[in-house]
Amino acid sequence: MKCISVSQPFADLIISGKKTIELRTWNTNFRGEILIHAPLKIRKEDCKRLKFNKKFVTGAIVGKAELYDVKKYNSSKEVKDDKKFHHAGKSFQNRTFGFMLKNAKPFRISIPYKGQLGLFDVEIPKTKIKNKEIVTDIIDEEFRYQWIGHH
Repeated sequence: MKCISVSQPFADLIISGKKTIELRTWNTNFRGEILIHAPLKIRKEDCKRLKFNKKFVTGAIVGKAELYDVKKYNSSKEVKDDKKFHHAGKSFQNRTFGFMLKNAKPFRISIPYKGQLGLFDVEIPKTKIKNKEIVTDIIDEEFRYQWIGHH
C-alpha cells in the first residue's frame, strides 16, 4: 500500500478530516487509498500557530486517507485561497501541487514505521505478531469499531 510522510501537527489534521489538501512541490499520478505516516520531526512553529498543545504520535503510521485528485496551483493567491483546507503557514510559496484527500480515518493503534521521501510502498509483515489469532482479533475489532462508528 502507498504511504506518505506528513510532519505533525499536519498528520493529525489529515486523519481527523480537518486538512483535506496536502501541499507538495511534486505531482503524482497515483489515486487511491494511502497511509499517513508521522515522521519523528514535529513542526513546533506550526503547533504554536495552530494552537496545538498536545503530545503527538511520531515515527509511526497513524491513519489512512483517499488521495482522489491533485490540484495544480499557479499562484500564491490560489494557495492562500485554499488555506482553510491545507493550514500551511508562510512556507507554502514553493508548493505548487495540492493532494486532495477525503475519507480520512485515524488508526486507534499506530504502527511504528520509518518514513521515506515521496510516496512509498509499505508492507507490514504479519510475522511480527507470531500469534495469528491475535492478528485476526485485532482486524475484527478494528472492523467492528469502524462499522459501529459509521452506523
